[in-house]
Amino acid sequence: MKRTATTLLIAVSIIAGFVRADDAKVDPWNLSALKQVPSMRWAEQSGAVHSLFYAGENFQGHATEVFAFYASPTTLGKVAPGKTKFPGVVLIHGGGGTAFAEWAWLWAKRGYAAIAMDLSGHQPNAPVYDPKTGMPVPNQTAKKETRKRLPNGGPDQGHPEKFDSIGGDTSDDWPFHAAAAVIRAHSLLRSMAEVDANRTAVTGISWGGYTTCLVASLDNRFKAAVPVYGCGFLFEGESVQKPSIDKLGDRRQQWINTYDPSSLLPRCRVPILFVNGSNDIHYPLDSYQKSFDLVPGPKQMRIEVNMRHGHAPGWAPKEIGLFIDSHCNGGKPLPLPGKPSVEGDHIRLPVKSVTAVKEASLHYTTDTGLRSKRKWQSLPAKIGEGVIIAPRPPADANTWFINVTDDRGAMVSSTVQFAKQ
Repeated sequence: MKRTATTLLIAVSIIAGFVRADDAKVDPWNLSALKQVPSMRWAEQSGAVHSLFYAGENFQGHATEVFAFYASPTTLGKVAPGKTKFPGVVLIHGGGGTAFAEWAWLWAKRGYAAIAMDLSGHQPNAPVYDPKTGMPVPNQTAKKETRKRLPNGGPDQGHPEKFDSIGGDTSDDWPFHAAAAVIRAHSLLRSMAEVDANRTAVTGISWGGYTTCLVASLDNRFKAAVPVYGCGFLFEGESVQKPSIDKLGDRRQQWINTYDPSSLLPRCRVPILFVNGSNDIHYPLDSYQKSFDLVPGPKQMRIEVNMRHGHAPGWAPKEIGLFIDSHCNGGKPLPLPGKPSVEGDHIRLPVKSVTAVKEASLHYTTDTGLRSKRKWQSLPAKIGEGVIIAPRPPADANTWFINVTDDRGAMVSSTVQFAKQ
């Protein structure tokens, strides 16, 4: 009888959306353990951006620590009267990067408690501050020589750690450690007295965007996620990671099943905003759209023609903050495009928006060859009541999408359309 009652309770809970049967463990991650608050110690608390270490996963038979920067309105001395709780955000650097103090500072200035961890087993130099602005000087830790290897750090972030380690013990796999370190950072952030645990988000750039896709699919405590550039399907098409995955031979499918975001994004119920450029060489548009399509939960997209790839360009778009604000800090949502449809000589795109739509445009390419090399052309579109009317792209256009911009200058995109091959 107890077994029947328990089974019924679980079934009812799943239907109601309160729990999911697979939230305790998703191989190789023990989510129940990762959602516990990790042990931590402060390293430095004198400046606007503090430094800390927290417990990571075991690596090569020993316990590890992860370095992170932490900043909030409190550390910046910018707390408004009566304000005691802040929303939180987890910041994930890209390949070759580290924890960036200026990134945490920017979010703290926005009103968030922010944690930015290093995912390569290193500790960056302490920040130096601009005496005029009080902001950490940008790009202080952009070069590898500005960081030191931790004696008890996890794996580095090279291709051997990201790909070649697959098979056997997962404790030497970088993707395993990266996602685990982010979820642990989230657990730590939520435990801080000044953080509202029910208003947290995550955003990451490039490999950090890849990792954002993983953790947004694993950790349902986030209220918003913004992967910048990163996506799944790294094993096909023009992905620059494909050769490394193909070299895995009989371990190739194991890596795909375990660590490619395409295997996890069908779990994602966290509201997610995908941000990318039309010509990104690391995460091409067709892989990006396929990743977007896998997400069953709330989702939006922002595609910028010829968006640069990098950390600073990756955290610059205002839509990232506005999207997270809308889910974590009472902000107005971004416009929400519907499904575009071809109607005679024009494209009809329905749009729901609580802000005024001020601009819209069709972007298309007729070029072939590598997507990263294709040239794009643009045409203005007309703005109607809840609808965008754009000219139909030329017959030889093979890829197109429509961008919509509101009165805040916030831009969103329709889904990317591809000509049938």
